[in-house]
Amino acid sequence: MADDVIKHVAAIGAGRMGRGIAHVFAYAGYRVTLADVKPRRAAEHETLLTAARAEIEGNLKTLAEFGAFDGALIPAMLARIHFTADLSELGDADLIFEGVTETMEAKEAAFAALKEVVGAAAIIASTTSTLPVDKLAAFVDRPERFLNAHWLNPAYLIPLVEVSPGAATRDDVVDTVRRVLEGIGKVPVVCAPTPGYIIPRIQAVAMNEAARMVEEGVASAADIDKAIRTGFGPRYSTMGLLEFVDVGGGDILYHASRYLAQNLGSDRYNSPQNVLDNMEQGRRGLRDGKGFYDFEAMDVPAYQRDQMARFVSLFQHLDLLPPPGKAD
Repeated sequence: MADDVIKHVAAIGAGRMGRGIAHVFAYAGYRVTLADVKPRRAAEHETLLTAARAEIEGNLKTLAEFGAFDGALIPAMLARIHFTADLSELGDADLIFEGVTETMEAKEAAFAALKEVVGAAAIIASTTSTLPVDKLAAFVDRPERFLNAHWLNPAYLIPLVEVSPGAATRDDVVDTVRRVLEGIGKVPVVCAPTPGYIIPRIQAVAMNEAARMVEEGVASAADIDKAIRTGFGPRYSTMGLLEFVDVGGGDILYHASRYLAQNLGSDRYNSPQNVLDNMEQGRRGLRDGKGFYDFEAMDVPAYQRDQMARFVSLFQHLDLLPPPGKAD
């Protein structure tokens, strides 16, 4: 259902990100414009936008085949998307997502073009995963109505959107974007405008470490990925990293990290100061009642039962929960 404030959503840049965002909002019932802003000949615009429509239609059909929704709704969803290379058609857009190439030059050109056409009340959001939101804000006329909204690909599937306001972004603009995202089934989190935001920063460390282990001969790429799919991945899809620290105990993380740092010869494994501070303050996690989270007001047995239920459900779905053995 469309939000009271946001009626017309636009995605600027008709690549993978723009197509995913157009898909999501059309699926949710919004009027959507997907605009190709890169300078091209008319025939090239038409070819690209035709391919964009075909990709969105194909993804919708696949989801319907998997039982996600009734495929009879697809024509109406596609009809909500207007494909164009004419930015003048964005004059009444309420929320605009910029998803052009990840360079300052491409972003600046896109925002310069938007200045000429968008209304004063429009909210503009970049989708960058790397560039500083405050530097990008210098390219728009109303930085108080500008922020970053980093979607994870495939955008039409992954629920998370990292919302990062700039120094000038108004609180009500953040609230509006968050409310709209929640209304279409996304899970927005708000984070500071720092390089890598949340997920890119964490996954860069994890992916580089996996590649490093292959380089060092620790294990094959196949076995490392098998370990991720059956251990690391399921564990952290049912609880967060910091939640796991608290459940296991911050002191365990601290001592394990020191051991790794000493024996692998790298400071990258050392814990940050707040892990040591929590230990010294008697905030080791669940067993102390406090850590990164406060467990004192929580029904801990109910929490632990719910946690177990999530594990069992996920492992059943992944066919990783073995059947009981038969007696001799």
